[in-house]
Amino acid sequence: MSNILGINHYFHDSSACLVSDGKLVAAIEEERLTLRKHSREFPALAVDRCLDFASIAPRDIDYVAVSINPTHNLAKKTAYAMKNPRHAPVIYDHEINHAIRRQRELKAWHRRFFADVKKPPPIAYVEHHLAHVAGSFFVSPYEEAALLGMDGSGEWATTWIGQGRGNEVKCLGQSYFPHSLGSFYEAVTQFCGFKTNYDEGKTMGLAPLGDPERFYPAVSKLVNITETGEVRLDLSYFNFQFFSWNRLAPKFEKEFGQRRRPDEEFQSHHMDVAAAFQRVLEDSALKICDRLHRETGMSKLVVAGGVALNSVMNGRIVRESPFDDIYVMPAAGDNGTSIGAAFYHLNSRLGKPRDYVHLDPFIGTGYSNDEIGKMLDTAKLDYTVSDNVARDAAEILAEGKIIGWFQGRMEFGPRSLGGRSILANPAIRSMKDKINAEVKFREAFRPFAPATTVARYQEYFDTEVEAPFMLKVCQVRPEYQDKLPAITHVDGSARVQTVRRETNAVFYDLIVELGKLSGYEVVLNTSFNIQGQPIVESPVEALKCFWSTGLDVLVIGNHIVKKRS
Repeated sequence: MSNILGINHYFHDSSACLVSDGKLVAAIEEERLTLRKHSREFPALAVDRCLDFASIAPRDIDYVAVSINPTHNLAKKTAYAMKNPRHAPVIYDHEINHAIRRQRELKAWHRRFFADVKKPPPIAYVEHHLAHVAGSFFVSPYEEAALLGMDGSGEWATTWIGQGRGNEVKCLGQSYFPHSLGSFYEAVTQFCGFKTNYDEGKTMGLAPLGDPERFYPAVSKLVNITETGEVRLDLSYFNFQFFSWNRLAPKFEKEFGQRRRPDEEFQSHHMDVAAAFQRVLEDSALKICDRLHRETGMSKLVVAGGVALNSVMNGRIVRESPFDDIYVMPAAGDNGTSIGAAFYHLNSRLGKPRDYVHLDPFIGTGYSNDEIGKMLDTAKLDYTVSDNVARDAAEILAEGKIIGWFQGRMEFGPRSLGGRSILANPAIRSMKDKINAEVKFREAFRPFAPATTVARYQEYFDTEVEAPFMLKVCQVRPEYQDKLPAITHVDGSARVQTVRRETNAVFYDLIVELGKLSGYEVVLNTSFNIQGQPIVESPVEALKCFWSTGLDVLVIGNHIVKKRS
């Protein structure tokens, strides 16, 4: 058996994974263990947890695959700094010195971790966008597909387009910093008063409250997609190209109005600008998709990178692009590049046949019912043990209660998909406001996602493709928008999750049981955390979240814990 340890540590969302004999055995984000969301720390704890889970020792590791090549495009970075001498110190620190610091950190860890290994495994550096896009392709269900990677930047590239067949991947073109759709969207995120490289999902959720037409003509002039699929921005509106904390040039606010401070109320122009930027992002992605389809003639598309987490954009690609369907890894951002680096090294460099499809996101830690019971006993808590948690949880949801749901192994990626979730009855109109205010402690406009069975998703939602990772937005069918108000956004849309029983039997059964009681095989599903904190990893963290929020019931393994009425 060969073992490849995959690591993402260079930018943000640090993670580690273990691939054994061609199969993904475990993958964990460092934030779940340090409790620091979007952690940039080296994923030492995640590495340890992956190896512990698989009972693997450091001496058993054959390769360490890292999702960065720190010397890649070094000449382009240096030339850029020389062209901007006033900002050169900041550019050098952000791109050159940062690479040196992270390399030292990686090598120091490597020396310590493999200190007792006679022949330590080599470090295999994988270019960031190859880890994003090619790595996603190698674990996709497609034998051949067009490939699209979009993010802020990685080793200076910002957009990567290509094609994959079998074990072969071919690059057809790249865009380079500062011409970045990811940075373009980060700028409007800051304009709306949110934290950049962190809260872009809030911008996406805010956009439907605005009128895109008001600022669309002006925003559309900021982005040009060339005939070859290259991204070009009008940089006079931005400062991100100089790695400034302030991503907006004075021209931006002169054109679009005053930015929102984090503690201020939203004004109409904030929502309208968000709507226009969202629309232009979608239109730009569709133009790239058109070019990719003309070039490759392929029917399937793999999308990766941080921008691929924009599920509204993905929904439009599904509906309006020439492609039949798209595959987006559940951890499409940098966290997933640990997996991508491992599989790129395995399938492309080592030439091993593709033998794994990443359709099961439950690849993190798990806890047995015995472990959970002992923890509850230690905490001196009253609980009942259920012989059918799906049925019992459905009855609780039908009563209008909000459940903390902790089952099986943890999901990998930013979406809770039925392992570490907060659940509610979507037919109860007040649920959206109640969960935002009393459980999640977040902005009232933030929507919630529905999870439904793969057998009946087309009954409730206007889509022809499955969405197992909650990364494709579609419309709720008109006849169900008033019947499922807690998961229907203001524009009639929903970020749907389709659930197969073979992937998560107990969650599937819960949805079916709730359908018997409510009339709809749909459950409101959001992440088991509060704003600003990562998704809970352990039973202890689940209990902390349960007792410090407005959750009514905790269903943890086959144990049910209730609060006082």
